[in-house]
Amino acid sequence: MLHRFQVDISDIALPERFTWPFHYEPHRLSCLAAEEVQRYLQSRVEWQEEIAQGKMFGVLVVRDGAGDLGFLAAFSGNLGGENIHDYFVPPIYDMLKPGDFFRRGEAEISAINRTIADYCSSEEYVTARQALDDVKSASERELAELKRLHKERKEARDVRRKKRESESVLIAESQRDNADMQRLKRAVREKVAVQQQLFDTQQQHLSELKMLRQQLSASLQTQLFEQFRILNARGEVKNLCELFASTPQGAPPAGAGECAAPKLLQYAYLHHLEPIAMAEFWQGASPRGEVRHHGSFYPACNSKCKPILMHMLEGLDVEDNPLTMIAPPEPEVLWEDEWLVAINKPCGMLSVDGKSGVRSVEAWAHERYPEATGPIIIHRLDQSTSGILLLAKDKDTHKAIQVQFITRRVEKQYTALLDGEVDTLIGEIDLSIKLDYENRPRQMVSADGKRAITEYRVVAVEDGRTRVHFYPTTGRTHQLRLHSAHRHGLNAPIVGDNIYGRECYTDGDSSHRLCLHASMLEFVHPHTGKNVKIVSPAEF
Repeated sequence: MLHRFQVDISDIALPERFTWPFHYEPHRLSCLAAEEVQRYLQSRVEWQEEIAQGKMFGVLVVRDGAGDLGFLAAFSGNLGGENIHDYFVPPIYDMLKPGDFFRRGEAEISAINRTIADYCSSEEYVTARQALDDVKSASERELAELKRLHKERKEARDVRRKKRESESVLIAESQRDNADMQRLKRAVREKVAVQQQLFDTQQQHLSELKMLRQQLSASLQTQLFEQFRILNARGEVKNLCELFASTPQGAPPAGAGECAAPKLLQYAYLHHLEPIAMAEFWQGASPRGEVRHHGSFYPACNSKCKPILMHMLEGLDVEDNPLTMIAPPEPEVLWEDEWLVAINKPCGMLSVDGKSGVRSVEAWAHERYPEATGPIIIHRLDQSTSGILLLAKDKDTHKAIQVQFITRRVEKQYTALLDGEVDTLIGEIDLSIKLDYENRPRQMVSADGKRAITEYRVVAVEDGRTRVHFYPTTGRTHQLRLHSAHRHGLNAPIVGDNIYGRECYTDGDSSHRLCLHASMLEFVHPHTGKNVKIVSPAEF
């Protein structure tokens, strides 16, 4: 499982600390290891079709007891329908092992599924369901026909009433119609109830089967998660249920423990190998809705891996989270009057207070304007996005401007530098977006997401990069970043985008920023009624 580097690495300095897996620049040794894994994958003809569909792989640079360097490799999930392959580290727990409890449990659940399918297609069940549908349809037709007839009678009575016919006679007819309708409704309910009871008898058995399936599945999943006994660098062991007990969901998600990173660390600990650096990379096509670039490095996922890796890293000297090390400059005041302030928010600064400890515009504004009343922050920019942010000094002004944002009366322009050439000079991107729950804070394109619309205009194309102006109609989270990177958008991620870009950092320079800047904001002043236009050119 331990592979030696096929190139000379003697002049490559080792990292001072182990990789922070959730936000990192891959070390040179990790990159070389990934290249060797990619060459190996190219040699396995039988996997090419599967890999072409997209899969995450990982490498872990390690040092053995003799002090020699090498690397381990792993894949997420399974490969070729198997968990075990000679070149890669084994899973933490092999749920595909023949005769294992998990296989037996799956077979039992599959048998129940077949029973359910057979029952749903049985003559007895189909007949009962059809009889119920038929009596409902017939009842609806009867009621509709009587309603039609009563409508005609009412119209006729209205004509007779104009001719001064006896009101008592007309009222009596109306009452008889109402009585007829009530009798029919009772009769309909009784007929439907009889068939519903017959069908419910059939459904009861089906519900019992589904409940049994649910119970077996939950029990099997819990038993499986308990088999994943996760080590850390101190030799301490916790299973997946213990690791996820304190998370908001309270239980591990499906697939927990099967990603590349946990497999790599588990193998290293079991075999007394010292972890030096780690990286995960994507091979193949981008998944539907997501943005993954072939051969690019990506951070570990939050939902499946963070509780696991935070435990596994205990006892290692790990890099600090770079997001907590950011010390952005103070905002620049671009425009101000007695009601409003427009600032240039620096890249790396939060709009509002968060859990990371990074300084926010909200904190800065409260310090600068202690006399301000009500909420100060009217709208937000992502931490990595710089540019114009409008602040309110009082509650009424805040409310008035916020209404303009909500009703899309505020004109906004963003400037971005894209990693790639965009041929269409002007256009519109209409891709609905929703949260990628397993990889927060990533967003994904999905038909059942919230509609997101971005107009764009190409400013210049040079050296394989495109400068654009974005005019977002909607304001979804990561909208411009996802619309830029997605293959159905511009298919060119914003330079420096560590989430949807091609690498965690651009050109290997960790100081390089996300090249997205809110460069223009135009609104109607709520107190003067005048049009206010704020401009802030991008620095990139």
